[in-house]
Amino acid sequence: MKRIHFALIALAAALPAFAKEPVITKEIREENGKQAEYMFIDGIKVHEEDPAKQPQPEIVSPKPYDAKAAKAPEGATILFDGSKATMENWSSMKGEPTKWKLVDGAMESVRGAGYIRTKQEFGSCRLHIEFASPAKPEGSGQGRGNSGVFLMGQYEVQVLDSHENTTYPDGQCGALYGRKKPLVNASRPPGEWQTYDITFTRPLFDEAGKVTRKARFTVVHNGVLIHDDVELSGGTGWAGPHAATEYAKHPDKGPIALQDHGNPVRFRNIWIQEIAD
Repeated sequence: MKRIHFALIALAAALPAFAKEPVITKEIREENGKQAEYMFIDGIKVHEEDPAKQPQPEIVSPKPYDAKAAKAPEGATILFDGSKATMENWSSMKGEPTKWKLVDGAMESVRGAGYIRTKQEFGSCRLHIEFASPAKPEGSGQGRGNSGVFLMGQYEVQVLDSHENTTYPDGQCGALYGRKKPLVNASRPPGEWQTYDITFTRPLFDEAGKVTRKARFTVVHNGVLIHDDVELSGGTGWAGPHAATEYAKHPDKGPIALQDHGNPVRFRNIWIQEIAD
């Protein structure tokens, strides 16, 4: 019986992370005469900065850039290949021509120009995207090389210069913003090109707007796995200094969006493959 008991323990230990449903609680607190919502995921405050409560991800060495793996496979949709022609695949969030710049074969965000989005829309997909923060870093924390990649225009994988730059772990480079910190920090130094390979499964909703299947993410950052089929517990939008948005019903497809956060972050080699639900 002891052998069976130990076998069951081993089996339980081997179960995937998504077997455990996160516990989410909320509180309303008063700060500076105003009320603010505080959200806790498994007892840890959203955007917790105390390393004793939310440890920083281990820093690991990124893998070398793999040009073969970065090349778009046959049948993939090319969203941006460095050309002016493929920059036409993108617009402002209002559908107007983008004010982002084409610089050395990359799209560079322009302060105040706003987010950009693909004109085409997608659901579940595999997305490859490359980005670089400014070679000369300025600022610190969230003010350094900040941008984001949004699946369906909704769900953010954070872009940030997280090389020797500390911020709250659920907002560092590779985080599912406000919801899940990356397993490790695989960031390259500022100015160097970095890669995300994202496998995304869209959420499903019933007619009443209740989520019936949550979104899932697998993310490989610079060749290193940082999210392993993670179930997204809710939205990734800003809902205050210590809270994130909840799921809200939306269409079955949405754009890929890139964030203007005031830093001149560059993007290149963006391609996508739609996948069946």
